[in-house]
Amino acid sequence: MATATPMHEAHRDVLKAFAILGAFFLAAAAGVYLYGLDLRPAFPRDGSSLVVGRDFLNFWMYGHAATLPNPGRWYDPVAYQDALAALLGPNYPGQNWSYPPTIMLIAAPFARLSYLPALLCWTVLSLAIFVSTAARWLDDGRALFALAVSPAAVFCLMSGQSSFLSTAILIGIFTLLDRRPLIAGVLIGLLTLKPQLGLLFPVVLIASARWRVFAAAAVTALVLAALAAAVFGPQVWADFITRGLPAQNIVLTDPEGIATPFYPTVFMNLRGIGMSYAAAMAVQAAIAAAAVAALAWAFYVRRNADPRLLFALFASCSIAAVPYFALYDTLALTAAVMGLLSGGFLRTRGAWLARLIYWLPLLQIGLGTLHIPGPALIAPVFALYLVQRLKGMRSAAGEPLPAPV
Repeated sequence: MATATPMHEAHRDVLKAFAILGAFFLAAAAGVYLYGLDLRPAFPRDGSSLVVGRDFLNFWMYGHAATLPNPGRWYDPVAYQDALAALLGPNYPGQNWSYPPTIMLIAAPFARLSYLPALLCWTVLSLAIFVSTAARWLDDGRALFALAVSPAAVFCLMSGQSSFLSTAILIGIFTLLDRRPLIAGVLIGLLTLKPQLGLLFPVVLIASARWRVFAAAAVTALVLAALAAAVFGPQVWADFITRGLPAQNIVLTDPEGIATPFYPTVFMNLRGIGMSYAAAMAVQAAIAAAAVAALAWAFYVRRNADPRLLFALFASCSIAAVPYFALYDTLALTAAVMGLLSGGFLRTRGAWLARLIYWLPLLQIGLGTLHIPGPALIAPVFALYLVQRLKGMRSAAGEPLPAPV
């Protein structure tokens, strides 16, 4: 089956441009970040007044909650804000817990360290796993470097987020789906720690009849949930459902659109221009239905296509399908695009879409700050392009590939 061609010289030029411009962006972002850094407090602040590591603070606090008699109490935004005020002083910008209780199982060891050493260990560990996994996935050193200095990677680094690890897990899943189905299933189960990234995997596994992977994923997710309940008490799940999940909707119902520049989703783009919550969610639901249909078709009819094409389609459909998807979470799609470019999978139009995807975080911040919609369409349009590419695939004998039995 011929699905890729040798990398065209134009694709090499694209990767070279990504590497050079990405390096400049990294240097500029680092300069601005370091210039605004305030190292005097016990918890150093960056130029936006947030603690260095930003979102890692939440992860670290999950670890501390794991030692408390009632660890789920911080799912209440008011109680959590009081805890942050006691630690950091009053008027710290509002934050809330969005991850399920299973995250405490991973966060607990980091809470044994003070904040900055814990952040350093987290960053080094997640970067090492990400780079080593991506290096085996990509065919070209320039693609790896371009990925490492991409805007999505830079925002992940600045925010102390888990996207380095989640992207490595996603790469592992699509590498091992057929070679090591049980391991792939376990990795999918681990993604329940950040559910929006793996929300569409049931569609993928059912459509492609990968029942061993499905079973391994389900068992892993159930074991993690049961383990969290056994260690922290069943009340922690009740707190997550009754307090944590409703609190997550605060970002989506934000009337002032403060968060819209940081979420490249259809829902957030529409909210940014003043569309009502109900109308924006209706449009988001329609796009999500199309994304689910595209994945179901691809993994039923083209389940044996090259994993790099299927990974890219999954990553683009994931962004298209959900209303809550942050800039740093686009790292998985950026990694998928680097794989397609280095493997010679993209035509001219695909290469131009790849450019938009690479710079998607900056496009969303720039246009989102001005409440101009548009960046949210990049992922759905790329998904449509990939569906067309998959439709045109043919077997080595020149016939269209058959649907799986």
